[in-house]
Amino acid sequence: MSASLPAETETLRDDVRSFVETEVRPIAGQYDRTGTYPAGLLATMAERGWTGLTIDEDDGGAGRTLLDLTVLIEELSAAMMPLASVLALNLGVARVVEAYGSDAQRERYVPEMASFETVGALGFSEAGAGSDKSGIQTEADREGDGWILSGNKRWVTNFPEADVVLTYARTGSPEEWPHGVSAFLVPTDAFGVERTWDTLGARSVETTAVSLDDARVDADALVGDPGEAVVQRGRLHNGVNVPARAVGIARAALADARDHVQGREQWGGPLADKQGVQWRLSEMAGRVDAARLLTRRAARRAEAGNDVARAAPMAKVRATEAAVSNANDAMQLLGGVGYTTEAEVERYLRDARLLTIAGGPNAVHRDKLAAAVLDGA
Repeated sequence: MSASLPAETETLRDDVRSFVETEVRPIAGQYDRTGTYPAGLLATMAERGWTGLTIDEDDGGAGRTLLDLTVLIEELSAAMMPLASVLALNLGVARVVEAYGSDAQRERYVPEMASFETVGALGFSEAGAGSDKSGIQTEADREGDGWILSGNKRWVTNFPEADVVLTYARTGSPEEWPHGVSAFLVPTDAFGVERTWDTLGARSVETTAVSLDDARVDADALVGDPGEAVVQRGRLHNGVNVPARAVGIARAALADARDHVQGREQWGGPLADKQGVQWRLSEMAGRVDAARLLTRRAARRAEAGNDVARAAPMAKVRATEAAVSNANDAMQLLGGVGYTTEAEVERYLRDARLLTIAGGPNAVHRDKLAAAVLDGA
C-alpha cells in the first residue's frame, strides 16, 4: 500500500493544518475547561466545505474520498478532538440519508447537513443496547399515515445543537435480528432530555440520554427499507473517523513531548539527550505511523469497495490504543506540568480514553478482527 497522498489530499491537509494552528489550537484548551461548544469553528468549516466533505457534489457536498476524511479528522483532532467528533457524527447521519433515503429526504436534508445548516445526531444506543444492539427496545408502531415512537436513547452526542436524530427503533420482533429495526429522522423537539452526562473528556460537546413518549412522525420520516436499517447501516463504512481522531491525538502527544524534552534541561543537558527518553519517543513515533497507515489502509479499501473485515477493526484497536499510550507517555515525559492544565497532554489523555469505547469498545473490535483472521481475511 502506498503511504503517499494524492496532491489534492495534501492540499486539503495543508489547508486544514493552517486553520487548526491559527484558529483552533489557541482556544481548544479554554473550550475544554469551560465546556464551550465550538459553533464558530464549525461555521467556518462549513464555509470551506469540510462539513460535507464526503457527500456527493450533486447533493451539496464536496465529493471527496474517505482518505480525505481521515486526513481532515486527523488534523482537527490533533488540536481539538470533539470538533472532529461533531463533524463526523453529522456526516455519518447525512451519509445514511444520502445512501438510503428517498429522493425527497435527500433533497430536503442532505444539502443542509453538508452545509451544517441542519445538524444530525445519532440515536442508536440504549440502556440495554450498548455494544449489543440486538437489545434495542425503542419501538415504532404504524398508525394511519405515520409512526408512533416510544423508548429511550443513550449517548446521543451533540443533541442540544442538533435538529434531527437518526433514531433506530424496532418495527419487528427481536427474533428477526439483525432485521426488524427501522431508522427514522425524528426532530429533536420530539424528545425529552433525561440527563446530560458530565464526561471525563470531550467536554466541549454534550452527550445526553433522551426519551420518546408516543412521539408521532410522518411516514416520510422512515429512512431506507422498513426493518432493514441495521443491515443497511452495516454496508456503509463510517468507521474510519474514530481511528483518524486517535491518530491526531497520538501525533499531538508526540509533538508536545518532543518539544518539551528538547527544551527542558536536567542533569546538565536537555532531556532529549537521555537514551531512555529517546527510546520512549521512538516508540511513540512508531505508534503514530502504524496507526496512520492502518487507518488510511482501511479508508482506501472501503473507498474501493473491498472487504474491510480485517482492516477496519485493526485500525480502530491499534489507533485508539496508540492515542492512549502516547498521551500517557507524554504526560510522564512532561513530569509534574503534564499533570496540570498548563499543558495540553492531560486533555489528550482524557479525550483519547473515550476513543477505546466510542464506536464500539475495543474488545468487540478484537473479536471482529479475530473472526476475520480465522476466516482467512
